[in-house]
Amino acid sequence: MIAKSGKTQLSANDLALLGAGKIGYIRKMRSEDVSARFPEAPVLDPGLELWALFGADGTPILLTDNRSSTFYRAAEDELKTVALH
Repeated sequence: MIAKSGKTQLSANDLALLGAGKIGYIRKMRSEDVSARFPEAPVLDPGLELWALFGADGTPILLTDNRSSTFYRAAEDELKTVALH
């Protein structure tokens, strides 16, 4: 869709499909929020800071306590990474 400003607007779904299999995003998470995104994860102690790698469409790929591991996994999967704050 073209907005009045002349810029192309993409929906969240369009963006996810655009990056599918090519883009992953890295996000810092607290252990209290893990079960919402990683339902199969075991119960974790509260207050832990973790790192997660997701596909462009939000599919969870990796949960770790080591930020570097997310980049290594993305490279293995040939994903370009972006960080979300």
